[in-house]
Amino acid sequence: MKKTVLVTRPKHQAEPFVRALAEYGLDSVVFPTIEIRPVAGWVVPDLTRFAGIFFTSANSVQFFLERLLEQSPDELKNLQKARVWAVGKTTGGDLEKHGVTIEPLPKSADAVSLMSGIDASEIEGKTFLFLRGSLSLGTIPQVINERGGTCVELTVYENIKPSQEETEKVRQLLHEGKLDCLSFTSPSTAINFFEAMGSRTIPEGVLVAAIGTTTSGALEKLGIRVDIIPEYFDGPNFAKAIAKVMTDEL
Repeated sequence: MKKTVLVTRPKHQAEPFVRALAEYGLDSVVFPTIEIRPVAGWVVPDLTRFAGIFFTSANSVQFFLERLLEQSPDELKNLQKARVWAVGKTTGGDLEKHGVTIEPLPKSADAVSLMSGIDASEIEGKTFLFLRGSLSLGTIPQVINERGGTCVELTVYENIKPSQEETEKVRQLLHEGKLDCLSFTSPSTAINFFEAMGSRTIPEGVLVAAIGTTTSGALEKLGIRVDIIPEYFDGPNFAKAIAKVMTDEL
C-alpha cells in the first residue's frame, strides 16, 4: 500500500515536489497552508540607494520582478549592477534568469546561514533592501540592524490561510490514519498548519519532515518532533529524504 505525504506548500509551487514524491512511489495530498498573492500599493524604489538587496524566496523574486518590469523597467539595469544575495538555489536561479548576478549561495538555504557568511564590516553604516512576504521572520533586518546597518523592508506578497472546508478534509484524513507524513517547507507553512488543525497533537506513526533548519526550528518551538531533514535544503533533496525514510528504497 502506497504511503501518503501531506504537501503544505502553495499550489503554484507544489507540482514539482508532488512529481518528485511520485517518482519514489509516494502519493500526495496538497493542502496549501499558505497561498500567495501580490501586495498592492508599493512602488519600486531607486535601487541605486542600496548597498545590497536580499531575496529569501522565489515568491519575493517573482512579485518584485513582475512589478519592476511593469512599472519601472529601467530599474532592471540597476538590479543587475547591484550586490544581490539570495537564499536557496531556486531563488538564486530565478534571479539569474533576469541577468542578475548573485553572491555565493550559503551552504544551508536559510537566512541565518546567509547572514553568518557576510562580514560585519560589509554592513556597518550601509543601507540594504529586503524583499519580504507578510509572514517573514525578520532575521535579515535584525542582523543588519545589530551590525550597524539600515534595512529597508518591502513587503511584496502576502500569505493567505486555507479555507475551513479544506482544513476539515485534512483534519479527517489525519485522524483516519490516511496521512503518513506531514511535510513543511517554511516556518509559515508549519505554524499555519497547526493553527488550522487547532491542535499540536500528531497521531502515532505519522512522520514530520522539514525542508531545512529554519523550518525545523519553528516546528520545535511549537513542541513538534521533526523526523526528517534533508542534507541539502531544496525540493528534490527533500523528496529524496522523505522517500529514504518512508520506503527504504534508496
